[in-house]
Amino acid sequence: MSGAALGITIVVVFFLALFLLHRYGDFRKQQRMVLFGTLLAWYLCFLIVFILPLDVSTTIYKQCIIDHEEHTVTPTVNTVLSTVNTVLSNQTTGNSTKSFPKACHKPWSYIPDGIMPVFWRVVYWTSQCLTWLLLPFMQSYARSGGFSITAKVKTALIENAIYYGTYLLIFGSLLIYVAVHPEWHLTWYELQTIGITAANTWGLFLLVLLMGYGLVEIPRSYWEASRHGHLLIKTYFKLAKLMTEKADSEENLEDVMEEVRKVSEAIKYNHPLRKNIDTILRKCPVEYQERFGRNMDDYEDYDDKENTYPSEKSLAKLHKQAIYAVQRHNRTRVQWQMLLEEAFHLEDVSQNEISSSHEFVHSFPSLEPPGRFSRYIYTPAVEWYWECLLKQWFFRVLSVVLTLFSVAVVWSECTFFSTNPVLSLFAVFIQLAERDYNYLYIEMACFITIFFLCTCVYSTVFRIRVFNYYYLAPHHQTDAYSLQFSGMLFCRLTPPLCLNFLGLIHMDSAISHQAKEQTAYTSIMGSMRVLSFIANGFYIYYPMLIVLLCIATFFSLGTRCLNLMGFQQFMGDNELTSDLIDEGKELLRRERRKRQRTEDGENRRREWRERYGNREQNSPRNRNVQQSEMKETNYSDSANASTGRQAKYTRTSQVERDGIELLEDAEPLDFSADMPSDDPLGADPGRKPGGRYLSMSSSRSRIFDDV
Repeated sequence: MSGAALGITIVVVFFLALFLLHRYGDFRKQQRMVLFGTLLAWYLCFLIVFILPLDVSTTIYKQCIIDHEEHTVTPTVNTVLSTVNTVLSNQTTGNSTKSFPKACHKPWSYIPDGIMPVFWRVVYWTSQCLTWLLLPFMQSYARSGGFSITAKVKTALIENAIYYGTYLLIFGSLLIYVAVHPEWHLTWYELQTIGITAANTWGLFLLVLLMGYGLVEIPRSYWEASRHGHLLIKTYFKLAKLMTEKADSEENLEDVMEEVRKVSEAIKYNHPLRKNIDTILRKCPVEYQERFGRNMDDYEDYDDKENTYPSEKSLAKLHKQAIYAVQRHNRTRVQWQMLLEEAFHLEDVSQNEISSSHEFVHSFPSLEPPGRFSRYIYTPAVEWYWECLLKQWFFRVLSVVLTLFSVAVVWSECTFFSTNPVLSLFAVFIQLAERDYNYLYIEMACFITIFFLCTCVYSTVFRIRVFNYYYLAPHHQTDAYSLQFSGMLFCRLTPPLCLNFLGLIHMDSAISHQAKEQTAYTSIMGSMRVLSFIANGFYIYYPMLIVLLCIATFFSLGTRCLNLMGFQQFMGDNELTSDLIDEGKELLRRERRKRQRTEDGENRRREWRERYGNREQNSPRNRNVQQSEMKETNYSDSANASTGRQAKYTRTSQVERDGIELLEDAEPLDFSADMPSDDPLGADPGRKPGGRYLSMSSSRSRIFDDV
């Protein structure tokens, strides 16, 4: 098994990253470089999380070998005499001797010497190049409005100046400190250590802020998920809030598309900037492309003297606006559909909780036939017991477990620097397992702890979503900008997070100040003692700030501050919150009626096809029989010719009339449902719908209408 565990883990992690990228990204529509950069970033970060426990178990085994070598040196005379006396005393008292440490057992996942240092160097430096150089550049390059490679590169460099400037500021400050320090000389090793320290300092600063929120909010979110009533009310609030953003994104998209239309009509086919217009049009939705194509005359020349045309710089700005407007519109549309499905499901759960049949009934069952899992295992009865009884208790137990885990993390973050006595709970657990050489327990404990810390940090970013700028949407709906941002963020936060974890379990001698074997991951970070004020100050005392952040999150101080500043947040005792909840409930009720009418229409069409499908297939043969019968009738009695033609028409058109009646009755228009008027501006018989008001009513102003 030497090295086999490492190889298996590398392969499994690759397919895990590929599966997640397929779930969130779109392999067919998004650029190959975007997908490759995101996949590589996710893959490297997942490798750090999965391989670090193997590195810890291998290091513990090496430390055991070192301890045995110290005890097996040539004993002195006093050592021999003391050993003989100890053996004789144990024989007389009946106790077993334990003068020597237990024999070392090689872990099942042992990695040979020389492999891990090279592996960590490749993983770490590749991820750092991605997060600080390539991914920010690719992110800005993909959203740049430039029409040439040079223009896009220039825009990307300007937009990323703040990232590069922040990193260079930290690196330059540490460089000056080492240069003026009398005990240190600038060498390549020390420069490398300064760069790693600067990156880890920036990452740890952001890490503690995000972790303080996640340690409280994640257990609380599972506790709230066990309360169906509270969760449904919060979903109503989200619906009303998201509808405002959705309407704003649609309005912004229409405004940008209107500007694109004007520019497209002004710049004709033989204008030098026409190729830039075609580039912008390719980024627009398909329906707008078709609309612009119908209103264009490609054979009309332009007159440079009479008309004023936009510059290339203004077109680049419009191009960037179009890219952002389309991405924002698609993101809000996906969020809206996902939130609707969640709200429908929660309402179904509320209705099924009072059902006596103990079988889960969906308001809108899927039109696709159920799979084997739903047909034989996850039956309606099983689904009812899970959704209405077991799920809420499972979430409550999970919330309690996560709360205890969060308390352990907060306590360990505040006491991990104390080595005598050992106060960090994670260090205590690892050292107890180390005595019995329970390597499987050590690796599982390390992996679960790192995974929990990563979840608290990464979910916080996508849970807060400042202005909804980044959003990881499943079902292949995540845009390229959010994918690259996630990869960039993972690469920046995972290394300092893992280094912080090694400090929690006392495997980093730069913080614990113990003469123990170092992990290969710590060895590539360099000795933090080069910068003593970082190792002995910032790395030790700054994580204690997590206590204040957890207290602020527990009392929702940030939510209250945002609510006072005008950002609508969910608060149970707020009048504005109650209004938004009522609005979201009404929105969901209207969406339910729309979907119900659509489903009724589909059922009627399906019923019509099943009832009259065979008759339509046999219509040619029936028409031939009917024509022969009518010929015989006409030859026998010419006086009844008109009657025969009428009978023939009646027989051949009966099926069509039945189908037309069903289709006409499929979706009735209910103009008087709930509201006396569908026009929010008031009824005006003299005003005809059309122009901009027509397009707005179909996409924005009519969002509250039933029809």
